[in-house]
Amino acid sequence: MTGAASAPPPLAGRVAVVTGGTYGIGAAAAATLSELGAAVVAAGRRPEAVKEPIAGVTYLAADVRSYDDMQRLRDTALSQYGGLDIVVANAGISDWGVLAEGDPTHWPQVVETNILGTAYTLKATLPHLIAQGHGHVVIVSSISGRVAYAGEPIYIATKWALVGLGRSVRKEVAPHGVKVTLIEPGIVDTPMVSNTEEGRLELAQVEALTAANVADTIGYALTRPGHVDIDELMLSPVEQTL
Repeated sequence: MTGAASAPPPLAGRVAVVTGGTYGIGAAAAATLSELGAAVVAAGRRPEAVKEPIAGVTYLAADVRSYDDMQRLRDTALSQYGGLDIVVANAGISDWGVLAEGDPTHWPQVVETNILGTAYTLKATLPHLIAQGHGHVVIVSSISGRVAYAGEPIYIATKWALVGLGRSVRKEVAPHGVKVTLIEPGIVDTPMVSNTEEGRLELAQVEALTAANVADTIGYALTRPGHVDIDELMLSPVEQTL
């Protein structure tokens, strides 16, 4: 007597794109989605810097601040894998420093990456998801999009903007069978945080989330039953009580 055939991975046959997919949360998300059975295109400005490429993941040089690049990301998924079902809009950069002492020359990069980059990603991919009548968009925001504190005012402003963007887009696309999920992590031990003095000081105070923790949460949202949309998920270290 032969044993029952094992069930296919939950995302088998799905095609996903991940922005900011070459390091930190994005790289972990690409790995998790691949493990769950999806074909993945991971976009980043420096894909050549990926230390341990994942088998089955295609890496693409692309900048979310370029709408043309986001169209090319979409087209790569369609041409290489024949479809597009999942969009993880994760790319983002930080900006440390109180407003009175901040660097205004850096602020446009933060706004263009965090807000416009997400908008460009969705603009390039949503028409396809709407036309096919299904799909799932995951926007990686932050707990900083729900609370305010001194030290990262421009970054906080962009993350609050993503919460509003995500909730608005969900109302727009839900009638077309497309899901939208906001993921809002607290402090995560990623290069974006650990490469700055301010970030290292914060990491020393708590046992931070890992990129894998956030990726697991993304995977959870993407593997719910078809009629279930996880609107928002906030996760944070036990010791972080903003």
